[in-house]
Amino acid sequence: MAYEIERKFLVCGDTWRELATEQAVIRQAYLKTDGKASIRVRIKNATTATLTIKSRAPDLRRLELEYSIPVLEAEALLQLREGAVIDKVRHVIPWGNLAWEVDVFAGENSGLVIAEIELRDPQQRFETPDWIGAEVTGQPQYYNSSLCERPFRWWGGRGETAAVTR
Repeated sequence: MAYEIERKFLVCGDTWRELATEQAVIRQAYLKTDGKASIRVRIKNATTATLTIKSRAPDLRRLELEYSIPVLEAEALLQLREGAVIDKVRHVIPWGNLAWEVDVFAGENSGLVIAEIELRDPQQRFETPDWIGAEVTGQPQYYNSSLCERPFRWWGGRGETAAVTR
């Protein structure tokens, strides 16, 4: 079984850009976001697609099962989504013996930039680059499954969701 141990941080400035070695355009949506698991469909660079099931555990370690699917099927599944499609460009930045993934969000979440690092163990030590800001691990509003329901553009001053009429 596959588990994910991931920490999330806000990003300060853009000095990280010169260190990026890869980037991918990602479109993703959630078919289910409530209960004990979320189900996500993702299309990467318009050429590959995955269906992912993640547990919604309250700690750092979460069950993550991911399956490759045809892009055409992923496009069809996007139509069954809950909330908005999330558009972002993911940049990979090698740092020490790990790699940071910096997501630059677009569309409804434009202006939000989050860095993630995947670890082998919840207590694993890692070097934090100077462009890493406040940690937001465990803050639900920063997770993609929440951003599809309450996009960043709706937020008020301190990461709180602003009142919006629909």
